[in-house]
Amino acid sequence: MTVLAVMPARLGATRLPRKPLRLLGGVPLIVRVAQRVEAFGVAHRCVVATDSEEILAACAAAGIQAVLTRSDHPSGTDRVAEVARRPEFAHYRVIVNVQGDEPFVSKDAVNGAAQIVVSGRFPLGTAAAPADPSILGRPDVVKVVCAHDDRALYFSRAPIPFLRESADALVRDSLVRQHIGVYAYTREALAAWVALAPHPLEVVERLEQLRPLAHGFAMGVARVEAIGPGGIDTEEDLQRAQQHFVTTPLPSSGDEQSPANSPMSSTL
Repeated sequence: MTVLAVMPARLGATRLPRKPLRLLGGVPLIVRVAQRVEAFGVAHRCVVATDSEEILAACAAAGIQAVLTRSDHPSGTDRVAEVARRPEFAHYRVIVNVQGDEPFVSKDAVNGAAQIVVSGRFPLGTAAAPADPSILGRPDVVKVVCAHDDRALYFSRAPIPFLRESADALVRDSLVRQHIGVYAYTREALAAWVALAPHPLEVVERLEQLRPLAHGFAMGVARVEAIGPGGIDTEEDLQRAQQHFVTTPLPSSGDEQSPANSPMSSTL
């Protein structure tokens, strides 16, 4: 199956104004993300989806393909779906959504989510990693619980799974998973997702991945070992990312990809 990676990038963020164009190591954030995803070799083609001419120009200057989308999309998923519907991308059967503010997203997460869908196990895929139980008290961290076959049962900002009896703490601790915001879809599942009305669970938790779950869609969760520094939403996040970048610079396109180890030539 052919795989298209799409990185949605909206200029109008409020917590970190002009976020996609803020510099990380002297390069716009969205360019860093796109270069990293391209370097993985997970997708046959990578494209930035944006509502901004400025982002379009910044990507073009860096040799990154980008397309201009509508400005009224309620979510990144809707923006990705618009790109997937375009005639030039119609032959891609699997679409991967990598958030444009995740410059340190791991290859395992992107490839894991994609492989779930490419393999035919599930029409939707995402990723999660084992985490310290301390995240259970943090509503800013999204948790996921899974069935034995890696199907997502529920995502929440609440402490799930909940520990009722202290004697079961070790069992509970082994089940704690932190969600990683990478998604993969079959073309049909993506179209169905954005055609659904928002579900009350999605509205209450402010988690759009609850929409397909609540409507009966199966979403597989790839288990990866590490979370990484996470996304960039605030000035503090950007400062931490700058510090992390000094010790762990991001690859340029091609640095992590070769015919011998590219997923496109093996697992995908």
